[in-house]
Amino acid sequence: MTTAQTPIGSGFGAATTAREVLDGIDLTGRLAVVTGGYSGLGLEATRALTAAGAHVVVPARRPDAAKEALDALEGVELATLDLGDLDSVAAFAGDFLDSGRAIDMMIDNAGIMATPETRVGPGWEAQFATNHLGHFALVNRLWPAIERGSDARVVSVSSRAHHRSPVRFDDLDWRAGPYDKWAAYGQSKTANVLFAVHLDALAADRGVRAFSLHPGGIMTPLQRHLPREEMVALGWLDEDGEPTREAAANFKTPEAGAATEVWAATSPQLARRGGLYLEDCEVAELATDDASGRGVRAYAVDPEAAARLWAVSAERTGVDAFG
Repeated sequence: MTTAQTPIGSGFGAATTAREVLDGIDLTGRLAVVTGGYSGLGLEATRALTAAGAHVVVPARRPDAAKEALDALEGVELATLDLGDLDSVAAFAGDFLDSGRAIDMMIDNAGIMATPETRVGPGWEAQFATNHLGHFALVNRLWPAIERGSDARVVSVSSRAHHRSPVRFDDLDWRAGPYDKWAAYGQSKTANVLFAVHLDALAADRGVRAFSLHPGGIMTPLQRHLPREEMVALGWLDEDGEPTREAAANFKTPEAGAATEVWAATSPQLARRGGLYLEDCEVAELATDDASGRGVRAYAVDPEAAARLWAVSAERTGVDAFG
């Protein structure tokens, strides 16, 4: 398979922090939208972007918690957004478009992970609906502002969990068999990659590029749906609820976890590139059949699957800026 998934020698790595990738980059006058930019990786991305001069709009499902987390930062603007509610997505996008501003960096960072079986909207599986469909609708509704941006980029935060499942086009909502929360999460993360692949194919000629990425393993509030005993079984925590030695050695800090999404949104090293899956501030290679979890699965960067997912998502959400 011919692929552009080839490392470029960025000079960065797994321990690089978001502020380090922005060293020497001036973002004054540029605007970023960071979903979930008040918690975990999103908070660190917001801190790094504002420190470099950017104005950051943070749409939040929990605006009170967002205000508390971001109150000390300058250059941040809060708004209300629930990605699991398409009416909320439309309201946020409409208000933003009314402001007449352009978006230079759109970072689709928010998400949920390994939730109990939950339905939203017309019965959609919640992880696919929130992690993928909500962001799909948001980007398409905000497209006029993104297209006006200066060398604008859309960054879709995926995960190594995409190795757990391709998109199950014949059963997106897990109605045909027992619900598997981890496979459902994996499907949503594969969708995040495919979204960036097709968006880049549609938008590159209009001056907008798209990327997806694995941020790394990080202990953040994303794990809030996992009971402690499950995290112990996974080897993340010991019996006292503390990170195990192995987890401490392999997990990133939040500052390092945010680095790849910030690099994707800003790095001149990625100029004239797009549709790529990144990890550790580098272009990832296609995954092999081993169990390392590194790299990107071929099914997640397949252009035909990406186009098919786009069509399904446009039908479900009723939004397609390119239709």
